[in-house]
Amino acid sequence: MKKTALLIVDMQNDFVGDSPVLPVAGAGAIIAPIRSILNHFREQKLPVLHILRIHRPGGSDVESFRREIFSKTPFAVAGTRGAEVIDAIAPISGEHIIAKTRMSGFMGTDLDLLLRSLGIERVVVVGIQTPNCIRTTVFDAMAYGYDTVLISDAVAAATPEIHEANLRDMAAIGVSIRTTDECLHMI
Repeated sequence: MKKTALLIVDMQNDFVGDSPVLPVAGAGAIIAPIRSILNHFREQKLPVLHILRIHRPGGSDVESFRREIFSKTPFAVAGTRGAEVIDAIAPISGEHIIAKTRMSGFMGTDLDLLLRSLGIERVVVVGIQTPNCIRTTVFDAMAYGYDTVLISDAVAAATPEIHEANLRDMAAIGVSIRTTDECLHMI
């Protein structure tokens, strides 16, 4: 069996939960599936990586197209509660945190190095949001040669139509699209 890691993308207080500053539609509905998968990975003692968007307080590292939004509503600022993983799936000892400033968990981070150091061949991806951070992370995982599994009911987008269109695009490049139940039986 291929050594597998779970990548949980952007499940942070500023985007998900009780009072997010930039709420992602549908994110609340994926907490339970993510928690089920996360608990299974923990029970199996498989690597878990929390990939988080983290920005400098002034926003100097925010993408140009998001600077206006950030100036009005700072989000995912280093050292704030908003940048932390939601309590329902908070990291435990031994789980890895990868900080990113762009959509892909691979861009400008040590994610690939860490996965290779852990001997990972397959990644299971969950989190938000399907057309942006999920999609770019998944495309990069495929480009780096990882067997990539996306859990369709553990990722969310602004609308079901956007979500489904992106799932079709990712499936077209060879990403394995599974449900939470299928994932639990696969791992």
